[in-house]
Amino acid sequence: MSCDVIMPQMGESIFEGTITKWLKVPGEKVKRDEPLFEISTDKVDSEIPAPASGILREIRFQEGDTVEINTVVAVIDDGEPQQIKLEEKKPQSTKENITINLKSSGDQGTKNPRSSPLVKRLAKEEGIDLNEVEGSGLGGRITKADIMNYLSERENIAQITRPLVQQAQQKMEIPTRVLSEDKIVPMSAMRLNIAEHMVGSKGAAAHVTTVFEVDMTSVVKIKIKEANEFYHREGIKLSFTPFFVKAVANTLIEYPVMNASIKGNDIIYKKDINIGLAVALTEGLIVPVIFHANQQSLRELARSTADIANRAREKKLNPQEVQGGTFTITNPGIFGSLFGTPIINQPQVAILCVGAINKRPVVINDAIAIRSMAYLSLTFDHRLIDGSIADGFMSSLKKNLELWGNEIN
Repeated sequence: MSCDVIMPQMGESIFEGTITKWLKVPGEKVKRDEPLFEISTDKVDSEIPAPASGILREIRFQEGDTVEINTVVAVIDDGEPQQIKLEEKKPQSTKENITINLKSSGDQGTKNPRSSPLVKRLAKEEGIDLNEVEGSGLGGRITKADIMNYLSERENIAQITRPLVQQAQQKMEIPTRVLSEDKIVPMSAMRLNIAEHMVGSKGAAAHVTTVFEVDMTSVVKIKIKEANEFYHREGIKLSFTPFFVKAVANTLIEYPVMNASIKGNDIIYKKDINIGLAVALTEGLIVPVIFHANQQSLRELARSTADIANRAREKKLNPQEVQGGTFTITNPGIFGSLFGTPIINQPQVAILCVGAINKRPVVINDAIAIRSMAYLSLTFDHRLIDGSIADGFMSSLKKNLELWGNEIN
């Protein structure tokens, strides 16, 4: 008996994935739930497990191929090993399909928004997920006008992004001389997604950066004091990350405009404070999200940040965990960087960059003291946020960090 391996749908708005790596070769034995191949989408990278045990008979798409969801990418059967023929892109098999369902247990499925048959037909023709459209009709009903506004906004973004991407590509293509010893490697799907996202953000938002120096001595002292007890109690190391997440979450309550987004001519003030954390991977970076960060204690944030960072590196995040962020923190300080000017993670309006924490002499009350200092830089969207607001936010954040108490709960 054979089993078709299907390209899974990694989220409601994702309709294709790029195969980045096969972890098995044709003719090799596989076990059910054992990682079979890796895929990359515009939301997340993930390992896909085998849906059944047996022999990998066929691989129908190669590394680098972009495949629509529910397409057969490989075949597993439970027969004896035999001569294997590598085939590419055959018509979908008529054998029984087994779809891999990778949605998290917390996924509530589609929202099933209310709309008329005409609206649904328009959405289908234009490839629009109705869950991404805000309805202006009675009870949130999606109207034809809502669809047309969505299409207009999508085209405006495309018009901004397309020439910028083309210009960036042209600039990269200026050196035309290729030496025989040069190595040419196509960009990975993740790298391409990052490039498009970053260029699009620079084209859409008016980037401005402000830098503050913060005395982290109080935080450093409590981290050192509690590190051993925390590790024995929680089983994880206490890092500086949860301190920054907690301080930022509290400060966002004071400055809700920093926790907003722009849609057309409207400002959307987000009810929830969901903080994204940039995690460096070998092939790029990803931004998993800590949801309701303001409602979590420091201990809870320490567990949450360690968990999502580890699963991001192991490619075990689900799509819901990299969506819905309202503010982002990036921490190049762990690599020794003093400060940076990061690009805003759209559709957010600000991103905080945390520099390295170093001991250095500073003047306090006309005396020289050795303190643990760090530079924090905030890049914000000047379309919405003025310098006075950004600096007020940073002043409050600085105060929250410098006056940290003796508790970690």
